[in-house]
Amino acid sequence: MKLKGLLYLGLLATTAVWGGAFLVMKDSLERQDVYSFLATRFTLAALVMFAFRPKSLLGLNWTFVKRAIFAGLLTSSAFIFQTFGLTQTTVSNTGFITGLYLVFTPLIAWLLLKHKITKAQWGAVLVATIGLYLIAYNGISVGIGEILVLVSAVLFAGQIVAIGEWSDGKNSYPLTLIQIIVAAIVFSLFTLKDSYQVPPDGSVWSAIIFTAIFATFFAFLIQVKAQAVMSATVAGVLLAMETPFALFFGLYFDKDPITLRIMSGGTLVMLAMAMVIWSDSKNPSKSDRRN
Repeated sequence: MKLKGLLYLGLLATTAVWGGAFLVMKDSLERQDVYSFLATRFTLAALVMFAFRPKSLLGLNWTFVKRAIFAGLLTSSAFIFQTFGLTQTTVSNTGFITGLYLVFTPLIAWLLLKHKITKAQWGAVLVATIGLYLIAYNGISVGIGEILVLVSAVLFAGQIVAIGEWSDGKNSYPLTLIQIIVAAIVFSLFTLKDSYQVPPDGSVWSAIIFTAIFATFFAFLIQVKAQAVMSATVAGVLLAMETPFALFFGLYFDKDPITLRIMSGGTLVMLAMAMVIWSDSKNPSKSDRRN
């Protein structure tokens, strides 16, 4: 239980880093195109991970490698659909629709894998979704941008379910590294259309290094490790804390306006987080069930 508690905290720290990464990346993406930034970020993260444990990819069976590649394709595809969708719709629409992976995660786990979702977990999903609605919703119309972002939400949910199914706590490092390598390759291929852009200055390099080390290497590794002991539904709700953290950093550093609706939404997401942690504490961890 002590390890599980640490992984709860680790996953929350991950969402804080992801929330802060929006602020860090904001100016950089005005000076370097998205795919060049992502290609550099994920390539650097893969190189650092490989340097830390160069033998981590040895002795892997082909089934495991195929699963890790598939998870990497889900991750990179989700980023791509989200990015293309963002160019066709508003930031608030993108934030709210992406957050709907909260709903798709238990649905995928239930429909495809026949996982049991408790009433408390469904309740937490509902509360968190309402919270995201209050934070990000600003009126929505259904166009190509919204459809693309909705596809990205399904892909993000699929990645969460896949990691939850295939992470056993012992294979976390290679599972994370292969995902990141696959994403780096996919993003690099997308830079070929308009040619790769080298980071133009030290500020962009700083953003790339921060997101590569903290928002990719450590964050993805913690996510994979944490999902070895908790269900995909629980992880999905905890990962939704990224939105309140992004809101907090925006309020604190960018002086974004704060409203009662936004504060209420953030409170509901945090309440949902408490609900799933309470619900999860009543059930044996995944690793316990495997033994």
